Amino acid sequence: MSATKPFIGITLGDYNGIGPEVILKALGSQRILKWCTPVIYGSQQVIQFYRKQLDLQDWSIDSITSMEEATEGHTSLITCWEDANTVVEPGKVTPEAGKAAFACLDRAAQDLDKGLLSALVTAPINKHNIQSEDFKFPGHTEYLTERFEAKNALMMMVSDGFRMGVATGHLPLQDVSKALTKELIKSKIDVFLQSLQEDFAIEKPKLAVLGLNPHAGESGLLGQEELEIIQPVIEEYRKKGVLVFGPYPADGFFGKAQFKEFDGVLGMYHDQGLIPFKYIAFETGVNFTAGIPIIRTSPDHGTAYDIAGKNEADPSSFLHAFFLAIDLVKNRMHV
Repeated sequence: MSATKPFIGITLGDYNGIGPEVILKALGSQRILKWCTPVIYGSQQVIQFYRKQLDLQDWSIDSITSMEEATEGHTSLITCWEDANTVVEPGKVTPEAGKAAFACLDRAAQDLDKGLLSALVTAPINKHNIQSEDFKFPGHTEYLTERFEAKNALMMMVSDGFRMGVATGHLPLQDVSKALTKELIKSKIDVFLQSLQEDFAIEKPKLAVLGLNPHAGESGLLGQEELEIIQPVIEEYRKKGVLVFGPYPADGFFGKAQFKEFDGVLGMYHDQGLIPFKYIAFETGVNFTAGIPIIRTSPDHGTAYDIAGKNEADPSSFLHAFFLAIDLVKNRMHV
């Protein structure tokens, strides 16, 4: 791999969603080749379908069979399944698209294992049609955590200086309280702080922790989790001189824009963190998986079947995910 122009893998995601469209729009400019060498894990037939729709026929892309054939200064494509009979149906949920999405992810993971890629950017999958004997996970984060044998991972949403993590990820709301333990919160804080230092080059990060209950429990009146679980963990870090603060009531914290005072914010559950994040940074937000040995980012939107194939998809979030991956590669090289 080149230290100056890293090889960045890109998985196609569900080809009936907006993944292929945002990939092509993002990579359509040759300027991106100044910073990296993109390698798409997908299908020649699918890419040709969307290139025709988007009128990108003059754009150059090399069809290769393995990473060893990828060369700097070119965008490459590795076809990951027998695609001769592939039927692209924008906006439709099909089992074939789910199988194809996993084939792309699996092939990219193999190349990451071999050290042939510097980072991975994943286009959106459908969490239902991708399910199989090989993929029994709520999403990319959980799959990659197990695939690369990480002890613990953190779903972190990133936009400029706003970094939002959640202690419990894709979990039903009714299960959140019983899932929260001191050990879990400690592990998420540890991953968050380490990532802020190693991935974002922040020497002494300042982390905010949100409460679980309304008004952060109101001193026990509205719940005991803050008093019994969250606050004691925060105190442990404070005694060590680590800059961890809270627990903050989520409504006031975001209402007053206090997130701007911290390098990272840890929420207790998915929507507590992602609703304010996507409201603030929907078009620029990036999903980053912290705590695993490889670098993986993705746009913060889903398959968006309702606009698939209509040339309406905005590539901004994908572009931010792509450039964040490049930045993270550089930061990790200097750790």
